[in-house]
Amino acid sequence: MSDGAAPPVLAFDVNETLLDLGVLDPLFEELVGDAELRGAWFGSALQLAFVGGLTGRYADFTACQRAALHMTAARAGRALPASAPDRVVDAMRLLPPHPEVGAVLGRLGTAGFRLVALTNSAPDVAGRQLDHAGLTSFFEAVFSAGEVRVLKPAAEPYRMVAQRCGVGIEETCLVAAHAWDVSGALAAGARAAFVARAGAVPSPLGPRPDWVGRDLSEVAGLLVAARK
Repeated sequence: MSDGAAPPVLAFDVNETLLDLGVLDPLFEELVGDAELRGAWFGSALQLAFVGGLTGRYADFTACQRAALHMTAARAGRALPASAPDRVVDAMRLLPPHPEVGAVLGRLGTAGFRLVALTNSAPDVAGRQLDHAGLTSFFEAVFSAGEVRVLKPAAEPYRMVAQRCGVGIEETCLVAAHAWDVSGALAAGARAAFVARAGAVPSPLGPRPDWVGRDLSEVAGLLVAARK
């Protein structure tokens, strides 16, 4: 963890960091017979996105979610109704925020930080998600990695945030609940704060995040204390 001052620009991951995917569990119980497969589905969607980046074959994150649903159903031995992929990706647009998120974003804005969102979701999906969650007004901008046609944790999305905010990459800090996202930001030259939701831990390989907290409230406290 860093002893340095917190940078002025905070870039927030959206899915799981700000928004709660747990509300999808009943839908996964219905479609594939097990609510716990929701986590496996999201992990598969991320894996498909990463493979696209590594092989130079970009696929937007919605396409990855659709493909991952078919993979998850096949592993579970379930036949999906034709409407299933649409139902899941539509539900992703209507996720609620985690309980502490609104108050925390307000606190960070009052403390003088510039807040932006940075997500792998397509631009129209990201806008709909934040509007539905009532969070849009907290952010000066919403950035989609799809705008540079390569998804996080590739360096380009993090560098895009710095460029468009008119600051150096070292003056940005990613705030995320995913170890892979934090590792990507640090590799790109940004700072990072890890939100250890549900006991998650940062990667033991490579640089460590500058700040780690059990939830967004704790992370915010560390960032405010480090602002000079």
